[in-house]
Amino acid sequence: MTDRPILFSGPMVRALLDGRKTQTRRMLKPQPDDILEGQIPRQLRTAIGDRLWVKETWRPHGWHSDCVEIAYAAQRGLVGWSEQHAQIRYPDGDRNGFKYYAPEGPDFWRPSLFMPRWASRLTLIVTDVRVERLQNISGDDAIAEGAEIDPNYRTPCLDGVVYPMVKVAPGAWMSPVAWYHRLWDQINGPKAWEANPWVAVYTFTVIKQNIDQIEKVAA
Repeated sequence: MTDRPILFSGPMVRALLDGRKTQTRRMLKPQPDDILEGQIPRQLRTAIGDRLWVKETWRPHGWHSDCVEIAYAAQRGLVGWSEQHAQIRYPDGDRNGFKYYAPEGPDFWRPSLFMPRWASRLTLIVTDVRVERLQNISGDDAIAEGAEIDPNYRTPCLDGVVYPMVKVAPGAWMSPVAWYHRLWDQINGPKAWEANPWVAVYTFTVIKQNIDQIEKVAA
């Protein structure tokens, strides 16, 4: 079992918190020259049983005698301030050591890249790993990627199957795969979907707890 960090955008963090997201795709770097569907290439380091601690945009909100109060940008504007915060003991009990992570003061949002492990509030336990072409994503997998299905709108297709849809604007819906196509291009750049790269597909269980707090509870 290995612990690794993983970055998520605000909308994807909200999907994790809501229980909608149980899967993520990451582009293989470098892309393999020759691989069979389902093979696990050597450059893939994450395996079943590994734990991924989520890095997201954050900032310190206040300091107390024995802990620092952390705010998470993914919830800003969605819930009351009292529900956005987590009180975390200073790293290694050192108040001065925390200032290394927060030199700009309490109003400065830190990019997800710079979230320290002890400030993370979400842990993912990897339950499945596979490799496939990006465009092979199924509708069910796109839903597992965090698509927010509109329970009041479904569309029948020529094969007679009624498919769930994602509401993307007033009066506008997309299929889950079309929604993921758009999301991929937003994250990776225009026409990134068309390149159809090899991607690692991670399925996971979400634990709404700091990775090191899980160890303490288990102990």
